[in-house]
Parts: sequence; structure tokens; C-alpha cells
Amino acid sequence: MNEMTNIKQDRKQTFTGHEALILEEKLIFEIGSANKSGVDLEPVPEVSNRLGDCMAPAQPDLPGLSEPEALRHFIRLSQKNYSIDAGLYPLGSCTMKHNPRLNEKMARLPGFSDIHPLQPVSTVQGALALMDELAHWLKTLTNMPAVALSPKAGAHGELCGMMAIRAAIEARGELETRRRVLVPESAHGTNPATAALLGFKVDEIPANGDGRVDLVAFKDKLGDDVAAIMLTNPNTCGLFERDIIEIADALHEAGGYFYCDGANFNAIVGRVRPGDLGIDAMHINLHKTFCIPHGGGGPGMGPIACKRHLQVYLPNHPVIKDCGPTSGIGAVSAAPWGSSSILSISWMYIKMMGSTGLKLATQVAILNANYIAHRLKDHFPILYKGSNGNVAHECIIDIRKIKSETGITEEDIAKRLIDYGFHAPTMSWPVAGTMMIEPTESESLTEIDRFCETLIKIKKEIDKIKSGEFDKVDNPIKNAPHTDLELSSDEWKHKYSREEAAYPSKYLKTNKFWPPVARVDNVYGDKNIFCTCPSIDEFKEDAA
Repeated sequence: MNEMTNIKQDRKQTFTGHEALILEEKLIFEIGSANKSGVDLEPVPEVSNRLGDCMAPAQPDLPGLSEPEALRHFIRLSQKNYSIDAGLYPLGSCTMKHNPRLNEKMARLPGFSDIHPLQPVSTVQGALALMDELAHWLKTLTNMPAVALSPKAGAHGELCGMMAIRAAIEARGELETRRRVLVPESAHGTNPATAALLGFKVDEIPANGDGRVDLVAFKDKLGDDVAAIMLTNPNTCGLFERDIIEIADALHEAGGYFYCDGANFNAIVGRVRPGDLGIDAMHINLHKTFCIPHGGGGPGMGPIACKRHLQVYLPNHPVIKDCGPTSGIGAVSAAPWGSSSILSISWMYIKMMGSTGLKLATQVAILNANYIAHRLKDHFPILYKGSNGNVAHECIIDIRKIKSETGITEEDIAKRLIDYGFHAPTMSWPVAGTMMIEPTESESLTEIDRFCETLIKIKKEIDKIKSGEFDKVDNPIKNAPHTDLELSSDEWKHKYSREEAAYPSKYLKTNKFWPPVARVDNVYGDKNIFCTCPSIDEFKEDAA
């Protein structure tokens, strides 16, 4: 028995035997074969070999499937996934909004999808005109005179923006002395990572009692060694930073730069222009605010907007000379304008919405978050609220008292939400033992009410645990989510009914999302990474 076997035996098993994304659906390479095809292709004519010794000895063993087989394979996989098309996606600080399909159609037009990123500029004037107009709109919405479209994601844009600030500090001859970057404790994890990657020392700014940057603590940290502050507005606690202009003024007086994380720009578009607040540079998450799909790692885009004094340090490109200033920080992407083909999605979104629509979307996003906070406040404490009793674009519900009284954690509630057909909100960030909810402007009142009523029902289930009606260990929340395999098994050993497990709300009987996997230990998986590849020992005999 090798070490890998021991690891597998030690792992906590689910009821189904599935582990996270390891499911029973086989790979295409396992179900396909080289003698199958979904299309009829013309025979390949014989041609002379111009590859010499580089010619492959045989055709690659690529799998083939008939069209029905391929379609059914991907349909089965899609049914195991929850998406924004299935229901509300309340992840806080992620802005999981609906992506209009017309925008996707725009991105598939040949003039955008079929061009090469390095083909002659004279042949892509239409695409460049679209990008120029998009950049103009982003400049208008931020009130910043310069935009670079090349970064491919929010964190990438953040890195490029801070690289520009670093270059500006170096040009001033202060790179050796200005080594500190101030980062609020509620900041996205990418903020301190970016600062550290660029060689800066990260100095954390504490939050005050209402979840905002502690102004006194911030001013105490100012000095001639401060390079910048990295701040999100509205912040990750779901609040607008009231003192942001005072922060900017004090920072600039000390010689530092103000970098704004644009993750929550969706909450201020059309209402507030970051450039008016004293911000020097920010990235814009197009997948959050301007409807590029989140899509599992890409393609994404995170343009940088900045003030005039940083414009000369924006990214450029060694091949396409017109892409960025000659004094810039260099190429940040192999393609001069990043994943430029998908910029048409954001262009289309802004074009359809117009200034009135963008402003309305912001207002509705704020309204929806506050509606949820007010509907839930009698059942779950709202952790942070402004002086007027309201939140910004998201709200944080506090589960810590519930945990101390019943043993039910934020993770338990998240898993139970899956039984009700919802994706979980963001858990335990920025505060442990909480859940952060962001509905965005995409959701109807009906869907928001359904979500709120679900959380209220879960709170009633928690109350049953507290009163002793449900067992503290064997209850629908602790055992959630319940799979169809478990519910249809011959044995049911729980102290509650199958109906309480699977159909706690009536609407689920006609619209049920069945989780493909029972509960897994998320923390265990994060801390005990293992490889599913065959051990090298298995290849020794073949190699010999």
C-alpha cells in the first residue's frame, strides 16, 4: 500500500463516494474513440512530407464522438452545475450579475472574433474604433483622462496600476525610501499580494467600529516612506467610505498615491466618479460591472484608468507601437490589447444601457441590498450599517451568536441553501463567522423575496435545533446538502423526514436543483492537496 492509498483512505468520505468535482461522468477521452466522428469530412489528399524527421510516427489517438454523444455529455455536465441562469447568485464582493445574450452575440461577430491580435493595425480599424469608444466611456464614468485596455483581469489590472505608481515613484527618485503601502484590513487579498510582489512592505490599516477605515489610525501611519494606499470604495464591508476625500488629501500631502480597487464599481457607476474623489489610479473589473462573463478563469479584462500624471507609465507593447506611451512600463500581455475580442461585450452593454440605464442599475443594486438587509435584520443581525441604518451594495449577516447557541455555522447554512436551490453567499470574509450577500441589480423582487424567505426558513430550522425539536447533530442543516441518491436509497437513518430534507419549500417540487455531491470538507481539501495522477512507480515496468 503506497502513500497515495493511505491518503485516500484517511480522507473523509461523502455519502455518494463523490469528492468535490470528481464525479462519475467520464472524460471525452474515456468515452470517445478515434473511429467515431460527429461530422463527415472529405478525405485528406496525399501531400508531400515537408516536415522531414519531425513528422509524427502516427496519427494522435484523439477521441471522436457522434453529435448526440457529444451533446449529451455536455448536457449531463451542465446539469451538475449551478449558474446565474439557474437562480440568484448572492456571492458578496463578486457582483455575479446577469450577462445579456445579445452581448455574447456581439462578441461572436467575425470582425471581432476572427482577428489576430498582432495583425496589421490598418486591417482592424473597426475593432480599434470600438475599443477607443469603450475607453472613452470608461474615462467619462471614472473622470480619469487615461485608460489602458491591456490587463486581462481585475488582479492583473491592479498589478499594472501599482506598477505605474511604482514607476512614478522611481522617476521621482524615491523608490528606495517610499517602501510602505497602506492596505485596509477589509481589502481583497489581491491588494497586499500585489504590493508585496512589487517589493513594497504592506502596512495594514484597522477598521473602526462601523467597518470603515479608521481615519485616525490612517493618519498616524502617514510619512515620507508611504508609497500608496490601496482602498476599495464601497468597501468590502458593504459601506461607502465617508472620509475618502480627506484620506486622499492627507495622502497626497504626504507624497503618496491613491490606488482604488474597482471591484465594487458596480455600486457607484453613474453616481460617483472616482476621479472626483482624489483617486490617482484604479482598475475596472469588466466581468463585475460591465457584463463580461466570469467564466472559470477567463477570458477576462481589467482595464486601468488613471490621472494625467500617471498616464506616461501605462503599459505599452514592443510590436504595436501605438499601443501605450513609449515611456510606459512595458508589455503586460502578449496581445497588445489583452483579450480584445471580448471588449465588444462591455461596449454593447454600455451602448444598450446608456447613461440613464447605468445610473438606474447602480440605484437598483443598492436598493436590492438594502431590501435584503431590512427583510433579514429581525432574523440575522446585520453586521455593518451606515449612520442612516442602510448598507451599500451588499450586506453582511452575522452568524456568530447562532453558532454559540446551536453549533450551526455559516458553512452549515451555506450547505443548506443548496438544498433550497441557491448558491451560497460569501462565507467568513472579511469577518469570520459571517455571510456576505450581494444581489446586484439583475434580480427581480420575486427572486429576492424567495431568497429572503429561504434564509428565514433556515433560521426557523435553526430555532428547532435550539428548542430540541431537531437533533443537534442529526438535522437537515448539518447533513446538507442532500443528494438524489441519498434520498432515494432504501435506508433512511435520519431523525427527520426525506421531505424535510429535499423539499422544505413547495416550489422545490417543480423546480429542484439536485446537488451532485454531498457535503465535503472544504478546509480539508484546501489543506490536503493530492494528485490523482498515477504514481511514477506504476510506470517503472513499462520504462524498463
